Amino acid sequence: MLVIDAINDFLWTYLLVALLLGAGLYFTIRLRGVQFRMIGEMFRLLLSSGKSPDSGRDGGISSFQAFAVSLASRVGTGNIAGVAIAIALGGPGAVFWMWVVALLGAANAFVESTLAQLFKEKSRESFRGGPAYYIQKGIGKRWFAVTFAVLITVTFALAFNSVQSNTIAIALNNSFGIDRLWVGIVTALLTLVVIWGGIQRIARLNQVVVPVMAILYLLLALYVIAVRITYFPHVMALIVENAFGFEQVVSGGLGMTIIMGVKRGLFSNEAGEGSTPNAAATASVSHPVKQGLLQTLGVYTDTLLVCSATAFIILCSGMFDTGLTGIELTQAALEDEVGMVATMFVALAIVFFGFTSIIANYYYGETNLAFIHESKAWRTALRLFASLMVLIGSVASLQLVWALADITMGLMTLCNLVAIVILGRYVSVLLNDYLSQRARGLDPVYSRHTIAEIADKTECW
Repeated sequence: MLVIDAINDFLWTYLLVALLLGAGLYFTIRLRGVQFRMIGEMFRLLLSSGKSPDSGRDGGISSFQAFAVSLASRVGTGNIAGVAIAIALGGPGAVFWMWVVALLGAANAFVESTLAQLFKEKSRESFRGGPAYYIQKGIGKRWFAVTFAVLITVTFALAFNSVQSNTIAIALNNSFGIDRLWVGIVTALLTLVVIWGGIQRIARLNQVVVPVMAILYLLLALYVIAVRITYFPHVMALIVENAFGFEQVVSGGLGMTIIMGVKRGLFSNEAGEGSTPNAAATASVSHPVKQGLLQTLGVYTDTLLVCSATAFIILCSGMFDTGLTGIELTQAALEDEVGMVATMFVALAIVFFGFTSIIANYYYGETNLAFIHESKAWRTALRLFASLMVLIGSVASLQLVWALADITMGLMTLCNLVAIVILGRYVSVLLNDYLSQRARGLDPVYSRHTIAEIADKTECW
């Protein structure tokens, strides 16, 4: 653990926090605050998804289904257990830095998902794409693309899925006394059943389960806030004071507050990490910017709504400094506020959130494995190994699974940020093209000849 912790500290303390926030600020300025000024357009696209004539064409899935797949990966244990870890280790101020990551990172999310659409390619079932594809086609470096593909496969199909199953097992053990090993066995078997069905089955499951569970969880959080409404101003003050507080600066804790907020914020919303572009690329849309805007909305849904809900539950209870962490802290806070029934609901919510995240995470791994080498044997091996990691994660220690996930997540984020900064100029052209067509009252349609220099590399347009 000492070696793992040392690598983790170096990666996050000296590299990723500055790069992640710096890239978000750069794209916010370059794209003139696209993540803020086009919120109305994001909702318009969300509401019209499925009604559009390009929805589901050419074997692809609908824009909303692609949004739901990526949201399923985002909305998971990071929103409930990850937020609790951030508060327990970084203090209430970590919540503020999670918000910062979401607001600036939304620009990164827009860029990476738009690029994924631009450089996507046709597969047997639907479309596929993501950072590995836009690195190879846009930058022309196969070794760079393969490096990212290996990192995301290890991170999502293996490391992140062990985190999801770890949290599911702890939650069910706390609430119902179910042995963690049995939870792992059942979850691993269910994972195998679903992932053998491919992206179409994953999309159908996620578009139903994720919105329902997210809404129920938000309603529970609103109830807690309503009950403790007189205490809520104190909670907001606590978050802001601890984010910049004199006490944190003197004690050296401010750095930990920022790092934990950025780490857990990125784990949850995945903005700039390079994961959600894999789902964004599968959608059938008439213009790459459409899916870029929808994926940006997913960042807000994840962090500003679901993560904030968990933070308010914990901070309203006043239990954030009791020594508990992870899902146990969230469950204890809810039990204090609502009673045992609420902790049981959280356990069930974690099962649904965690399981939909597992199958969405696996898809990210499979599509990148296909990029490295098309092989039925390799795909079968990945499915079996991913299920095995689900089983192992259910009985492993919380500290180990999260530490390993942070390292692999950090390395893949580093690769992706370099790539999107290099390729970001194409997104500026795409956004201007989209806005020009909208200004003329058109439903934007992209033509490969709009960016002539890469016309031969954008085969789906």
